[in-house]
Amino acid sequence: MIKKQFKAESKKLMDLMINSIYTNKEIFLRELISNASDALDKLYFRSLTDSTVGLTKDEFVIRIDIDKDARLIKIADNGCGMTETELENNLGTIAKSGSLAFKTENEKTEDVDIIGQFGVGFYSAFMVSDKVEVVSKPYGAEKAFRWTSEGADGYTVEECEKNSFGTEITLYIKADTESEKYSTYLEQYKIEALVKKYSDYIRHPIKMQVETERLKDGSEDEFETIVEDKILNSRVPIWKKNKNEVTEEEYTAFYTDKFYDYEAPVKVIHSKTEGNATYNALLFIPKHPPFDYFSKDFEKGLQLYSRGVLIMDKCKELLPDYFSFVKGLVDSEDLSLNISRETLQNDGQLKLIAKTIEKKIRTELKKMLNNEREAYEEFFKNFGLQLKFGIYNSYGMNKDDLKDLIMFKSTLEKKYVTLEEYVERAGESQDVIYYACGETVEKIDMLPQMDAVKEKGYEVLYLTEYVDEFCIKMLAEYEGKRFQNICDENLDLDTEEEKNAIKEKNEKSKDALQFIKESLDGDVSGVRFTNKLKTYSVCLTSEGGISLEMEKVLNAMPNDNKVKAEIVLEINASHPVADKIISLYENDKKDELKDYAKLLYAQGCLISGVSVKDPAELSRIISDLMVK
Repeated sequence: MIKKQFKAESKKLMDLMINSIYTNKEIFLRELISNASDALDKLYFRSLTDSTVGLTKDEFVIRIDIDKDARLIKIADNGCGMTETELENNLGTIAKSGSLAFKTENEKTEDVDIIGQFGVGFYSAFMVSDKVEVVSKPYGAEKAFRWTSEGADGYTVEECEKNSFGTEITLYIKADTESEKYSTYLEQYKIEALVKKYSDYIRHPIKMQVETERLKDGSEDEFETIVEDKILNSRVPIWKKNKNEVTEEEYTAFYTDKFYDYEAPVKVIHSKTEGNATYNALLFIPKHPPFDYFSKDFEKGLQLYSRGVLIMDKCKELLPDYFSFVKGLVDSEDLSLNISRETLQNDGQLKLIAKTIEKKIRTELKKMLNNEREAYEEFFKNFGLQLKFGIYNSYGMNKDDLKDLIMFKSTLEKKYVTLEEYVERAGESQDVIYYACGETVEKIDMLPQMDAVKEKGYEVLYLTEYVDEFCIKMLAEYEGKRFQNICDENLDLDTEEEKNAIKEKNEKSKDALQFIKESLDGDVSGVRFTNKLKTYSVCLTSEGGISLEMEKVLNAMPNDNKVKAEIVLEINASHPVADKIISLYENDKKDELKDYAKLLYAQGCLISGVSVKDPAELSRIISDLMVK
């Protein structure tokens, strides 16, 4: 018997694959089961037109046997088998795939469902084996042949005895090392777990003899070991069934079992798409975030299957970050089992699938918003932050897709409203969308500017999350109406007459206001009288692109690049304090006016939730004023 050599490039490929491509050794079983499934499919396809095959659909079987003492795993099928030439072609040349050739020859036949392209995958067996034997006998042939190899050095092919047709692969499992416990693959529980994880939806039964303990008949404490055949796989994926064949209870049971959740999902999205992107998808929107959702350890992604075979547990390329909360899976006929993280990034088919999935999720969320308002609001409480991030990230690339999904509470009953609802209520005469920022709705209601806006009858959006204003700034406008922060200098509520009056008062008092500004030693960029306030004596407003809330958020981040909003101290022109500061200035009581200036600024800071720079000085000023 002559040992034959792999081609030079095949030796290199085997070494690369074992040491680099497949870092996850446990996928060897997935690859061999998938090859066996292909062999069964080929013979089943033949049985459709050849009555001599004599097997019914349920008689096509994959068997797994374990011999722990001999350190052997056997994977056998009663499929089409391979001739000596096919053993040479399919196993002697890496990346040569008999399944792919068969699929190509019969691509126009609807009954063909070959997974295909497993030429490379077979060699994953060498990740866990010192030696691999393949004994195969084609259906209808008299001779069987054995292919044997101990790795990249070469292989032999010889005639042998085999009673039945099909293929049997024997793996001689490696000895354990300090870093790898190969013996684990000889355990019954491990094989069952790997089949469940990767090959649960192979359509042919995968059988294995298993040992179970049970009470002896008539005994209360004596057990016996029972050895019996067990089918390890479920066979029919729930996502390949028609939606009207699956109950809500079945969806929930699948979700809670598969994704380790204790509550039913708030939404199930079950879809089948054909055309440029052909795939089945079963997606779930959870009722609540997982415990690690907002941590750096959280990994987004959908399970990725190829014809029912799991090829990736979390394919992050299938979900944009703003939909990272979605759980589920995608099963595509157009993807190879041997796809890697590197090739995923450049796979056009996967990108097309991801794009259609993103659109589907967005459409279903919009339906949920329109038809199941209460459920959507509950969803938004948990995951709305992620949608707002989606608007802000990537320089607003996705803002038009997400703007109709976000919500804010408003002064109208303090309930959630969409931007569309706000605009409809505002009418054509109102050209801005008013909003205010703060830690809570209650604190925002205390802002001095709020009284004037409410008095004019305008609805105000409450922005209470740190990303909110960044999101609004990125949107810039909605349906032609720009966003207006009520604490911004550009807030315009006055009539022309009121504008002229306040302009005249500021001009008349400019020296006193300039003195107050200088007294605050750079803390403010300006001081002026305003008509915005009703009961409050003072407020802080911002100029430019950075608001007070944005300053807080940005400066809370772990970096040394601190920012500062351009702050204007505005004094209520109708409040007695306005007359007081003018009087102090005109009567040359500059020292007292300095204290008043610092006190007014401190008031503005406290109302706006900004830290007072010098609490000790503020305490002194208050004490001095109390004893006067």
